[in-house]
Amino acid sequence: MDRLRRLHLAAAQRPFAAYLSCSDSRVPPELLFERGLGELFIVRNAGNTLCASALGSLEFAVTQLEVPLIVVMGHEACGALRAAVAVAREQRQFSGNVSKVLQSLLPAVLEADPWAPDLVDAAALCNVRKVVRELREEASPALLGPQSAGKLRVVGAYYHLDSGRVDFLDGAD
Repeated sequence: MDRLRRLHLAAAQRPFAAYLSCSDSRVPPELLFERGLGELFIVRNAGNTLCASALGSLEFAVTQLEVPLIVVMGHEACGALRAAVAVAREQRQFSGNVSKVLQSLLPAVLEADPWAPDLVDAAALCNVRKVVRELREEASPALLGPQSAGKLRVVGAYYHLDSGRVDFLDGAD
């Protein structure tokens, strides 16, 4: 990146999408989609949960940066969802704040098909759908208003670690 581009970005950012993604080191949206500085507004946490910090960050992206797209991206073999499955199935316990994160993932684990070939991956898909549904139907006016006006779209995505493929989930999901 040249000096002129850095100076341009220092003046203002204009990302074209916001991503709520897992903090897993194997899933960086900027690298997966070959995007550079200033192009994506990234919010990452374990299990791509919709905590207050993530929600506030997405609201900032929409209201202040006028981002027209939010992508909620889960992924295969998510460690946070693996831990949430262990809590649900084995009554495993985790300490302090890890436990708080896992509590927010339990609804997706309980919603997933218990007979799925891989419950962790099924729960990860359920979690993406759940977060997308919350952002589309239960979010603050800062997010619902632009969606109603056709200025904001919220979509889900699922990243396959083994192949590098990203599936975008359709509106029915």
